Amino acid sequence: MEKITGIVVLDSAESELLDAITWYNEQSEGLGFEFAAEVAHTIERIADNPSAWTLLSTRTRRCRTNRFPFSIIYQIRTGTILIVSIMHMKREPNSWRNNLH
Repeated sequence: MEKITGIVVLDSAESELLDAITWYNEQSEGLGFEFAAEVAHTIERIADNPSAWTLLSTRTRRCRTNRFPFSIIYQIRTGTILIVSIMHMKREPNSWRNNLH
């Protein structure tokens, strides 16, 4: 298995994360920060075993968060995990592809 030496988050994925944190905090004070912690935990799970999660395409995988209806869409690129999207599961299933353009 390839050793992971870094994690890169696309600006569009970071924007998705910040929007979701804001939305959850508006629903209940502190809930957005709990969401952020769950996303961080999910990214740690990905880094620990990047090839374990569901393939969406030849190069792209998805790992679902445990508590919230979100998935982390990512690619493994020469020792780096590229976070493509932090996507709500009710979105158009292939909307993550827009983040790669």
